[in-house]
Amino acid sequence: MKISLIIPCYNEEESIHPLITQVREAVRTFEYEIVLVDDGSTDRTAERICAQAAEHPHIRPVYLCQNYGQTAAMSAGFDAATGDILVPMDADLQHDPDDIPILLAKLEEGYEVVSGWRKDRHDHWSRVWPSRIANALISWISGVRLHDYGCTLKAYRREVLESVRLYGEMHRFIPIYAHWNGARITEVEVRHHPRAYGKSKYGFGRIPKVLLDLIVIKLLGSYSTKPIHLFGQFGGLLMLLGSICIAATAYFRLFEQIYVKDQPLFLVGIFMWLFAMQLVMMGLIAELVIRVYHEAQGRRPYRKKPNPVSAGKSPAD
Repeated sequence: MKISLIIPCYNEEESIHPLITQVREAVRTFEYEIVLVDDGSTDRTAERICAQAAEHPHIRPVYLCQNYGQTAAMSAGFDAATGDILVPMDADLQHDPDDIPILLAKLEEGYEVVSGWRKDRHDHWSRVWPSRIANALISWISGVRLHDYGCTLKAYRREVLESVRLYGEMHRFIPIYAHWNGARITEVEVRHHPRAYGKSKYGFGRIPKVLLDLIVIKLLGSYSTKPIHLFGQFGGLLMLLGSICIAATAYFRLFEQIYVKDQPLFLVGIFMWLFAMQLVMMGLIAELVIRVYHEAQGRRPYRKKPNPVSAGKSPAD
C-alpha cells in the first residue's frame, strides 16, 4: 500500500534537508510519497522544499499563500496526498522518522488509526505538564483514551478521514473524528528528541484555544445530530427553576403575607420561563438546520464496514 507522509512546514529552512534524508531512509522499503506543505514561511523554507522536490521525485510540494496554521496546512496535505495510508509528522525532527514503520506495522494488526505517544518527552516542563492535563481532559470528555493528542506523528487509513473536514485548530482532535466514523484506534510509544532547529511555534496562549476547541468537539460529538437535546436540557432546567420561584412566590403570599411587589422571585421565575421557551425554540430551529444540511450533503449518521465474509473471513471468525 502506498504511504503518504504529510509534513507541514513553517520557517523550518534548517531542518528540511536532514528531515528528507532521514524520512527517505526510514521508509525506503515502502511505496511512498512525501507531501511537504509550506505554510506561508517567511524564511527560505519554500526554496529548500522546491530544491528537494527537484532532486527527489517522491516529494510532492504544496505552497500556501500565507500562514494559515497547522490545521489548514495538514488539511492541504491530506487533500494533495494520493496514498492509502496517511502519516502526518512535524518538520522539526523532534519526531524520529524511524518510528514510522512501527506505526505502519501496528496498522497491519487491523487498526485504522495509530497514534504516537511521546512518553519520554524532551520539552520544557511548562509545555509538558499543561499538555498532560489537557490530554487527560480530552480523553475524559471525548471517551477516546489517548495519552498524547498533541503528538502529530500518527498513521491513518485514508477511508476514515474521507469525510473529515478540519477547521480552526482541530488537527489534534483527528482521532476523535475518526472514532466518530467507527475507526479502531490504538497508541504506541514513539521517541521524542530535543529541538535541534528553529523554535517552538506554541506557547501558553494555546491553552484557552484548546479548551474552547474541546467545547466544540463535545457539542459536535454528542449533539450534532440531536441539538434539541442540548437546548432542551438547559430549557428544562430553567423551567424547573422558574416553577420553583413562582411556587415560592405563591407560598410567601398565602402563608407569609409577603406580596409580589416586596420580593422579586415572581419576575425571576417569569424571565426563566421566557428564556427556557427561547432555548427550546432555538433547539427546534437547530434540528431543522441539521436535517436540511444532512439531506443536502447526502450524509448518513453511520458508516458501514466491509462484510467479513466477503473480506475472506468465515462467519465463525
